[in-house]
Amino acid sequence: MQEQVQAENKNPFTNINQLTSYQTAAFQGERGAFSEIAAESYFGKSINNLPSYSFEEVFKKVRSGIADYGIIPIENTLYGSVFENYDLLLRYKVSVVGELNLQINHCLISSKKYHLNEIKKIYSHPQALGQCSEFLKTLKSVEIIPSYDTAGSALLALKNNEETSAAITSSRAAKIYKMKILEKNIQNNKINYTRFFVISKKKPTEEPKNPKSTLSFDLKSIPGALYKALGVFANAEINLSMIESRPIPHKPFRYTFYIDIAGSLNDKRIQAALKKLSEITITIKKIGTYEKGKTYQS
Repeated sequence: MQEQVQAENKNPFTNINQLTSYQTAAFQGERGAFSEIAAESYFGKSINNLPSYSFEEVFKKVRSGIADYGIIPIENTLYGSVFENYDLLLRYKVSVVGELNLQINHCLISSKKYHLNEIKKIYSHPQALGQCSEFLKTLKSVEIIPSYDTAGSALLALKNNEETSAAITSSRAAKIYKMKILEKNIQNNKINYTRFFVISKKKPTEEPKNPKSTLSFDLKSIPGALYKALGVFANAEINLSMIESRPIPHKPFRYTFYIDIAGSLNDKRIQAALKKLSEITITIKKIGTYEKGKTYQS
């Protein structure tokens, strides 16, 4: 079982530059979003968080230097991968420099004057709605409205409070916007974690103590290509912990594969494996080497 670390713990991000009070981390959403909680869990309270409307805006802020770092969700244990962010990792020249896992506890919140049986509309991000689908099925005559952000949904519920509306978001959002928690822990499974990447346009200057790496590759159109690609890592005794595929635009039924491996991309054994992999691939992108992530409570 992974060790859980409280959000107030010291910043574990020690292998890049020393964190200073003026450094910023961009995240998608409004104040109180789980991505903001992830940023403070990872960096500590000294980071200046920068709300962003979309995931692509987070990438743009990092790439342009407006933000030193970006915090992006990449995978949830209940709802799967965040495909948009995998695609953006290919489109933008950034590196993954950190990883963390955040326990996600969803709350249904509303204006203090409403009760659960009065709610007619519920706003939230599609991922959150999916993670809470079993709870939502128990509600009768309630309209479910997807929104761009969980914390932003709280603002929508406040704005439209004459419609007896509510939002699925974090308990922190309820505190920030002075709203009432109607129900706690409404996710389908109490064991609900989101994995986040920390991105930067600068690569780490030091090797992490417990390295993990992410890379992507496009395979040549040859028989057994994927089998051979996976065999490269198996033969080199390199542990492969995740594989994901995404369609390649303008190439119907062709895919980019993403993998996570144990170890550093600077390791000679991994470099030799990637050289072998290059024989059966069109492109390989080294997305980043980073310290294996710790687990935090939201």
